[in-house]
Amino acid sequence: MRKTRREFLGTVSSAAALAALPPVSRARSGGLGSAVGTTSDPLGVRPDFPVVDEHVYLDGAYITPSPRQAVAAAQAFLEKKSTNPISLGDMLAETDAARRKFARLIGASEPEIGMLFATSDGENILTRALDLGPGDNVVIDDLHYETTFILYQQLAESVGVEVRTVKAVDGQASVEAFAEMVDDRTRLVSVSWISHQNGYRHDLKGLAELAHAHDAYLYADAIQGIGMLDLDVKEVGIDVLTSGTYKWLLGGYGVAPFYVREELLDLVEVDRFGSLQIDEDLGDHRYQLHRDGRKYGYATLGFGAVVQLSAALDYLLRVGVHNIEAHTVELAHRLHHGLAAQGHAVWTPADNPSAIVTFEPGQPVERVRSDLEAARIRVSLKEGGAKIRVGVALFNTAEEIDALLGVTESWI
Repeated sequence: MRKTRREFLGTVSSAAALAALPPVSRARSGGLGSAVGTTSDPLGVRPDFPVVDEHVYLDGAYITPSPRQAVAAAQAFLEKKSTNPISLGDMLAETDAARRKFARLIGASEPEIGMLFATSDGENILTRALDLGPGDNVVIDDLHYETTFILYQQLAESVGVEVRTVKAVDGQASVEAFAEMVDDRTRLVSVSWISHQNGYRHDLKGLAELAHAHDAYLYADAIQGIGMLDLDVKEVGIDVLTSGTYKWLLGGYGVAPFYVREELLDLVEVDRFGSLQIDEDLGDHRYQLHRDGRKYGYATLGFGAVVQLSAALDYLLRVGVHNIEAHTVELAHRLHHGLAAQGHAVWTPADNPSAIVTFEPGQPVERVRSDLEAARIRVSLKEGGAKIRVGVALFNTAEEIDALLGVTESWI
């Protein structure tokens, strides 16, 4: 039986074998002339990212390189696998440590965090739990990721749910635009918190209030935001989110933290079962399963990726995401203003509070690619080169933004 939102609502820190990894030396130059603590590197992080010695890497929205500390943790795990494999118990303890760290990062509690394999797992689990059907509608926008369009296309065809899509205007999808499509038959509002297309930052708090006013839930694909931007899930009132870890969380592939607000854990049921959900052996082949976020981890995770994530979370918590946000968003605004002054069409709204900027180079893709390669600049070419997406990471500098602007100026 379906339940509406209103009806429904009515320690071990790390595996011992992975502890005490040696500190990474910060004596290197950091590449491109940066030094720890300088105005070029206000966060003091460049020595931890070897990528800065190879490129002007402005493609964090595609893949954000991992710091040395996270790589060292993953390497240590692999070394143990070859010499003295770590026990499942210790690997699960490290998973719980990562859950606690992620909870701290987003202002949640440990029981509210599960571990999935990919970002798309989360929205699939949630939509199954909501038992959507004819008469129900889901409201999304056209700044979402492809997975969401595929998911709701299938649900529309298979169970008859109505999918309503907000059309972005000038690169943004406002709460007011969503409000025109949300009604009392809306079961779910779903957004990419930060759009992978142009970096538009959705107003999660406003969307949560809108959804809840109509007895609906708010889901966010958060892979393009967490680790780049500060987030307190309690403050904004979001219900469910998922985030892969190979972008701004500085991790690897094959693990994705899954947040479900505590009051909704019973509603968001698991859609598959396995031995790692066991909380207690009741005898006679009967088991009590976990009821908190651990219940979503039904099978063996990529524990190497979990270890890498755990170290990356330590890194982010030490640097401070609020510091990362202040630094990267300022650089993104520097780029946006420079591009606009040059006369480029910028798809990202002005003063948008994220670290992603998308614009039109206005030149044939062959020239664009050649000029960028000559300058050793890495960005994402989108739509066959018709658009360029820049993702500013914590290790980037004002000088690197200006280096890109020096290239783009020649395209006018």
